[in-house]
Amino acid sequence: MSDDRTGHGLNCLVTGATGYIGGRLVPELLQAGHRVRCLARTPRKLRDHPWAGDVDVVRGDVTDAGSLTAAMRGIDVAYYLVHALGTGRDFEETDRRAARIFAERARAAGVRRIVYLGGLTPAGVPETGLSPHLRSRAEVGRILLASPVPATVLRAAVIIGSGSASFEILRYLTERLPVMVTPSWVRTRIQPIAVRDVLRALVGSARMPEGVNRAFDIGGPDILTYREMMLRYGAVAGLPHRVILPVPVLTPRLSSLWIGLVTPVPNAIARPLTESLRHEVVCRERDITRYVPDPPGGPVRFDEAVALALRRVREARVVTRWSSAAVPGAPSEPLPTDPDWAGGSLYTDSRELAVDASPGTLWRMIEGIGGDNGWYSHPRAWAVRGRLDRLVGGVGLRRGRRDAARLRIGDSLDFWRVEEIEPGHLLRLRAEMRLPGLAWLEMRAETDEDGRTCYRQRALFHPHGLLGHAYWWSVSPFHALVFGGMARNIAVAAEASQPGYARAGVDA
Repeated sequence: MSDDRTGHGLNCLVTGATGYIGGRLVPELLQAGHRVRCLARTPRKLRDHPWAGDVDVVRGDVTDAGSLTAAMRGIDVAYYLVHALGTGRDFEETDRRAARIFAERARAAGVRRIVYLGGLTPAGVPETGLSPHLRSRAEVGRILLASPVPATVLRAAVIIGSGSASFEILRYLTERLPVMVTPSWVRTRIQPIAVRDVLRALVGSARMPEGVNRAFDIGGPDILTYREMMLRYGAVAGLPHRVILPVPVLTPRLSSLWIGLVTPVPNAIARPLTESLRHEVVCRERDITRYVPDPPGGPVRFDEAVALALRRVREARVVTRWSSAAVPGAPSEPLPTDPDWAGGSLYTDSRELAVDASPGTLWRMIEGIGGDNGWYSHPRAWAVRGRLDRLVGGVGLRRGRRDAARLRIGDSLDFWRVEEIEPGHLLRLRAEMRLPGLAWLEMRAETDEDGRTCYRQRALFHPHGLLGHAYWWSVSPFHALVFGGMARNIAVAAEASQPGYARAGVDA
């Protein structure tokens, strides 16, 4: 990265680029014309991002003064987007030490501004009365504001976006529990904010006047209780009305254990966040708009933010989370560094077989699937599934296929639709039968490290509400029979079609 600071763009350092906000901030800064350097403890985690080739990546840690010295060389704006939440009981001390080192190294390097995203704190509550999570975020903000380098501290409550830990807790609780006995904190008022508006404020903060050194509250246009957030999430997601029964007996510790049973969010993250929910977090000012004006139409409302987060699953997740394809750039869409528990529940059935045939021969078997050619396993079971689908108003197996040998994107294929096809390599089908969720079937013809032909098959299901989970577990005992048989018979059919082999039989 050049040290020249005379151009229109700024040299920006992003710490926490492998995290939820940092990974989404980098492309926004690039789009705004800035140059970006990322500090990462494990740089290889960034290699699958579509912007990886457009940034400098340096290995380092915010608690390591030496690596920060190198990372901050020539930097105008340093984004501090890390915290030690989930690292253990001493995370407050780790946060404190890291913030002090970061501020000192920024001063020594001549950084013009530090930008930090912290937590919104309740009015009238002394710092000693805050939860450890909010107390630590507030202390980090104070440390950075007290440094000689001008700082912008943005304070946000719950961030609405797929991958945000707070949003994922909301998602799993609402999706999985049609009736909830909940702690009293569901009555706490919160001012959530869409991830798009958080990113807009972060990018805009890079160009604040030199004399600005203060904290700003940032929030969306809606002030809601946690109960209202769950009910509105359910409405946007198309779930039946949720029954929520608050009780006063669930302590923060019991609440975190309860969340741990219902959601896959790690307890080390869920517990501090849950303890923070006892505080009312509502913006006390909107001074940020003096420097970062609202977009046309105003900030994103809660329902729209939820809809954007859910669109991640409906439109993008199968491409990005289940394959190595490039990631779209919208903040609501997934990133390769998102944790496994982000994005809602995902059930998979994976099969892999070595095939004694060429990849081209195997591909012909894959592309020829469905219609009069059948599904390579238990035709009676497939016929029954088609009739059941028609009984509930679905399309059944009656559509067949357009061409007996070739497929193209958008083709109907019995009760599937061709969503993606890479000739000779990949066929991805999206289910159009009536299901309590979203389903895909993915088949690949590949060559492994030893040069052998390999068949890979995955059935994928994203459940919709409790009924979706029940559906998956009710049919999963039959997957070995249906999907296992399909994989074996495709391999057998490919080998039988290979010159020099006698045609082999297939399973009934």
